[in-house]
Amino acid sequence: MATLSSYRKVSIAAFALEAAHHHGQVPLVQLPRLADEAVRAVPDAMVHFQALGSMRSDAAGKPAPWLALQGRVDIDLVCQRCLEPVSIAVQFAREFRFVESEEAALAQDEDSEEDLLVSSPQFDLLELVEDELLMALPVSPKHEKCPGDLKLSAADADFETAAERPSPFAKLAQLKAPKG
Repeated sequence: MATLSSYRKVSIAAFALEAAHHHGQVPLVQLPRLADEAVRAVPDAMVHFQALGSMRSDAAGKPAPWLALQGRVDIDLVCQRCLEPVSIAVQFAREFRFVESEEAALAQDEDSEEDLLVSSPQFDLLELVEDELLMALPVSPKHEKCPGDLKLSAADADFETAAERPSPFAKLAQLKAPKG
């Protein structure tokens, strides 16, 4: 079983050459940007992930390190209908090809169909899991059926009072009307 710090310092080249496979879980609180999205802290909330390294050919036929990554978490967000907490299952599955430098990534990005990342001897796998889960969060989380009664209309007391006042234009119309 790998430690939390070992997921934060992965040699992508070695991971891919070994065709390594890691699956693990970390407490949601260990991924602070994702934890900040939660409407309430769930002490035992866990982020689950799987990572599989491999060597495959790139478009030029040269071997390149690849990473297949999956992650999931149940997180409480704010329902956009009733504004109460709603538990949402968030997940992703992506593949990444690694290149040797930022320049190589920029040069190949336009012609590449796959997602490119820069390889490093100290790659933070958990940061990538957190990034992908953040991007997978729903824009507008909602309950299937909200637990309480929804107030679907808004009434403004000032609006009702304003509707009862005479229109200033009606007074102008009376002034313009011929006296007869």
